[in-house]
Amino acid sequence: MYLSHFSLREAPFGITPNPAFFYPGNTRGDILQALLYAVCHGEGIIKVTGEVGAGKTMLCRMLESQLPAHIDVIYLVNPNLDPEQVQYAIAAELGLEGNGLRVDQIQRALHADLIDRHSRGRQVLLLVEEAQAMPLDTLEAIRLLTNLETAHRKLLQIVLFGQPELDQHLALQRMRQLRERITHSFSVPPLPPALLGEFLACRLQAAGHDGAPLFSPAAIRLIARHSEGIVRRINILADKALLAAYASDASLVSARHARQAIREAGFQRRARRRPWRQLPGWGATIGLIVLSVLFVLLGLLLVANSRSILAASPIL
Repeated sequence: MYLSHFSLREAPFGITPNPAFFYPGNTRGDILQALLYAVCHGEGIIKVTGEVGAGKTMLCRMLESQLPAHIDVIYLVNPNLDPEQVQYAIAAELGLEGNGLRVDQIQRALHADLIDRHSRGRQVLLLVEEAQAMPLDTLEAIRLLTNLETAHRKLLQIVLFGQPELDQHLALQRMRQLRERITHSFSVPPLPPALLGEFLACRLQAAGHDGAPLFSPAAIRLIARHSEGIVRRINILADKALLAAYASDASLVSARHARQAIREAGFQRRARRRPWRQLPGWGATIGLIVLSVLFVLLGLLLVANSRSILAASPIL
């Protein structure tokens, strides 16, 4: 609705990952280059983690868009697969017919197909999204596929994209074999307030804006505070703020428009890890510890006093 009002070709703050709107700042460009290097050099399993809405899927799309032509990319977007189903799903992504085949037959077909592609100079990359939601046995089944290799290269490379819970799963003792196979780990950080203006300008420029800034410094500060640096939230708030400015026939998004967007979005503050002293129940626990220490000290004092009295008493 506001495109012509702000002289834009398209909506700048859509939440669907579009490589044309990729922002390379805040280590995102560096992570992308590192991913490209690791994949092109056959580095096995790679892990990318980040909070919900931090921009993992955008990195995934950017990676696919910049890979060399000899790399075949396949996806696993459904995390709710058991260890057998995931092998059929990968076979289907490779274009193999799996109906009526047993699991061992699917495994042989996968191996044969990967060897054939390798002999033709092809490379296969599996991108796994929402990896934190996968059953642990399914993650282990995916790891076993990396055992397929030649003397010089893995026949299947894997990039796991997931939320921080993925790291918790990999820290388990039973997942140590998968953990040891991960050659590179990257974390997508929240966007710091100092970079928010640059991020908004990058998206606006990609949408066709070439004039003066559309967001006031006060509006940027409000969006930074209430988005908590999460890119998806930033996009939603910026889009709503532009709409509010358009509705009031303003050429600049002010703090008033940003506050209106914040009210409409209704984001809840994300749960943060609190220090141990603030955790529920710790107040009572600390109180008991302090009382126990006081009682011990009091007892030691009484013992010391008793010894002093006995020492000072005449021997009869």
